[in-house]
Amino acid sequence: MTLLQQLVKKGVIEREKASSLEFEIKESGKKEEEVILERRICSESFLFDLKSKNLKIPLKDVTVAEVPLETLGMIPGETARHYQMIPLAKKEKVLEVGMVYPEDLKAQEALKFLARQQNYTYQVFLITPTTFSELLKQYRTLKREVGKALEELEVEMKEEVRVRPRTAAEFERLAEEAPITKIVAVVLRHAVEGRASDIHIEPVREKLRVRFRLLGILHSSIFLPLRVHPAVVARIKILSNLKIDETRIPQDGRFSTTIDGKNIDFRVSTFPTTLGEKVAIRVLDPSVGLKTFEELGLEKRNFEVVKAAIEKPYGLILATGPTGCGKTTTLYAVLQVLNKDGVNIVTLEDPVEYFIEGVNQSQARPEIGYDFAIGLRHVIRQDPDIIMVGEVRDPETASLATHAALTGHIVLSTLHTSNALGVIPRLLDLGVQSYLIPPTLSIAIAQRLVRKLCDDCKKPVSPKKEIRDLILKEIEELPPKTKEDFKTSEKLTIYKATGCRKCNNEGYTGRIGLFEILSMTDQLSDIILKMPEEREILKEAKRQGMINMKQDGILKVLAGVTTIEEVLRVAEEK
Repeated sequence: MTLLQQLVKKGVIEREKASSLEFEIKESGKKEEEVILERRICSESFLFDLKSKNLKIPLKDVTVAEVPLETLGMIPGETARHYQMIPLAKKEKVLEVGMVYPEDLKAQEALKFLARQQNYTYQVFLITPTTFSELLKQYRTLKREVGKALEELEVEMKEEVRVRPRTAAEFERLAEEAPITKIVAVVLRHAVEGRASDIHIEPVREKLRVRFRLLGILHSSIFLPLRVHPAVVARIKILSNLKIDETRIPQDGRFSTTIDGKNIDFRVSTFPTTLGEKVAIRVLDPSVGLKTFEELGLEKRNFEVVKAAIEKPYGLILATGPTGCGKTTTLYAVLQVLNKDGVNIVTLEDPVEYFIEGVNQSQARPEIGYDFAIGLRHVIRQDPDIIMVGEVRDPETASLATHAALTGHIVLSTLHTSNALGVIPRLLDLGVQSYLIPPTLSIAIAQRLVRKLCDDCKKPVSPKKEIRDLILKEIEELPPKTKEDFKTSEKLTIYKATGCRKCNNEGYTGRIGLFEILSMTDQLSDIILKMPEEREILKEAKRQGMINMKQDGILKVLAGVTTIEEVLRVAEEK
């Protein structure tokens, strides 16, 4: 009995519809399963569970993490792709093989041939097309691809017996050759496909370590022989148009390349260490950079405060926090709201991270004297309505940004302080006169990033006593208006990360912001003019209903967005 006939018998599909599909299968030459899934007659799991019972072959659900790379090597990639079969596990002399179409006689013959060649027996399991696709990607892993390139490099290096160190010119030649070019290209591609925000290439005592930053956490991805370090660095320098023979001082550069049909920018920084040059590469993928306020995690009171600030005709909006906390992403979200036909938006950035249609974006180049201060003078002459400056880092830029806000412009920028309360003392330190801050500063946004729980596998749990007490304490200290919206129950529920196929067994997918936003009020204006101390600013922040980052995090924990561990991790950084 065919699968379609069984689906008719179970009442999933009408007989007439099944007859029509049978004709389509015959005419198109497609597999029965392909057509059923394309037409969404039933779910993949239901269909293959039915097929498993029909063939009396067990259906196996296996994740990428469960299949070692050495096991994959038992069946060549091209053979696996052609016959849609893949090795799952090796137990002594028995190889477990997953097949999408175990009824395919040609696939069975190919499997028998491979078994004879490699002297093993096999056991067949049924797997779904989705499982097969996920596992097939493993053939193109970072270790496997880099390993092949290293083998090629070994052959080349053995052909040249060296008794003296290579010169910069020789490293440049080696960097342009296929194996090194391939190694760098593979590392870049895997970083983009894995949605890494940064790549760190760093020499350690006996190896060259490559690490990816995923969701804010650094993970070691691969170790390379230390002898390839100069050639790998030289290749990256060539791409970034940096000086290859200069290894004593840091250098900065950038380059672009197309990966999987997307134009990706890479921002490069080299740094001399005692073991050699370290390279840090920021991955700027335009497809994941621009976000809405909701995606950022701005909600309720924080959302209302930001919305009110950007509706004003002028004013200074400052995003603050450490490097990599999402300040620029927040400002881009504001720009997307302000970006309309009737306004002229000009930005001065270092670097331009993501391109926004309709916005005039300019790249600062300090090495040729085009820094934020000089550039801002020219931006003001461009008749802008809205200005974004990458960072306020010196008194001249602070003065120009303040005066631009005072003369009728909306000015967006970033500042390095640990929290929103520190923005005012920082502006004073940069030489901004206290009487200029109240009429110019609209809001100060401080933020951190936490990992978001995977919605498919997060698990509700009751918090331990110390965590429960901490949560209740923070709830008790919430501003009255926020506290009204929150009803404390006897039983608090939080969530923990578990891990599934969708999140790569991490338990987290993506990141979200924790925010605290201080807005300018008459009371804050008086404090700035009379006694601009942080404790006085804190009193006013509480009076105006500001939620601090820890409290914002606790609310997101109770909403099932993130974990208490993530909130405490970033809250302790403050």
